[in-house]
Amino acid sequence: MQVSWLLLGVGTIVLFGAAMIKKNNKTCADLKIEITGAEEHLFIDEKDVKELITKNADLADKKVNEIDLKGIETELEKTAWVKNAELFFDNKQVLQVKIEERQPIARVFTMQGSSFYLDSAGIRLPLSDKMSARVTMFTNFPNDKLVMASSDSALLNGIVKLGNYISADSFWRAQIEQVAITPQGTFEMIPTVGDQTILFGNADNMEDKFLNLYTFYNKAWLQYGMNSYEKLDVRFKNQVVAVKKGASIVSDSTRANAAIKALMTGSLVVVSDSLTNVLAPKKDTILSKKLLKNDKQKNILETKYGLHNKKANNTFSIEGKLNLKKKKEH
Repeated sequence: MQVSWLLLGVGTIVLFGAAMIKKNNKTCADLKIEITGAEEHLFIDEKDVKELITKNADLADKKVNEIDLKGIETELEKTAWVKNAELFFDNKQVLQVKIEERQPIARVFTMQGSSFYLDSAGIRLPLSDKMSARVTMFTNFPNDKLVMASSDSALLNGIVKLGNYISADSFWRAQIEQVAITPQGTFEMIPTVGDQTILFGNADNMEDKFLNLYTFYNKAWLQYGMNSYEKLDVRFKNQVVAVKKGASIVSDSTRANAAIKALMTGSLVVVSDSLTNVLAPKKDTILSKKLLKNDKQKNILETKYGLHNKKANNTFSIEGKLNLKKKKEH
């Protein structure tokens, strides 16, 4: 019995070997190309792939075992837009070519006037004559060289983080049209709907910032409309600071308190002095004392939005407004 099984095994191996020899002696019957990876942006097509293959290997009348599949894969992957290439022959001697194309997630414009795409891994990709990718534009990048200073490299990583996040979300992909890079290396966003500037800061705490901004869209804009604000600032934790267009200064604490109470909705409170609105959770005190005690944030607010304690120009400091509120209560 054991001898029978042994003979059967040997016979199977011999037949398999003969089939492989017969297959390898056959010539390439056809070429089939499949490109995946990019949902909308086919920067490399079947014609390009076929030209690259035939340029590096003559498939005509060549036996299957004479074709260097690994070498062709290596050459294909040298192309900027090819992330991965796999080649194999099927049972009908058809050369199957599987190409994974790189997915652009951002287009970066440098201060020197050049531009390039970035893929999801942060790889620079050249522009294409075939088409232009509909991705978020980042402007004013300070360097167009491949070798960069550490600060520029960190900035590029921030662009990759933001680009990946925006491109993966259909709402932000439609809403964030352009991101400008400031001289300080922070980001200011230009939305598609609404003509305000969104002060985003760096890419740290990115998810929280987008969540706060989305909450602001859902809550505040239902009351005031899409074009009521000049600036939206999401740099502070759990807050959105908004500046209304042509806002007048509220100097009467009673009117200010009434405005505050009127703007309470859901689980959020919009604190308003008609110049700035601060969106914060209800558990925070009105005109957050935590914010007032943070000199760095207070100075940013006073400098950025013109909140100075100068009666000559009819403006008040944040502390001044809080004092007015306390005096009224007593």
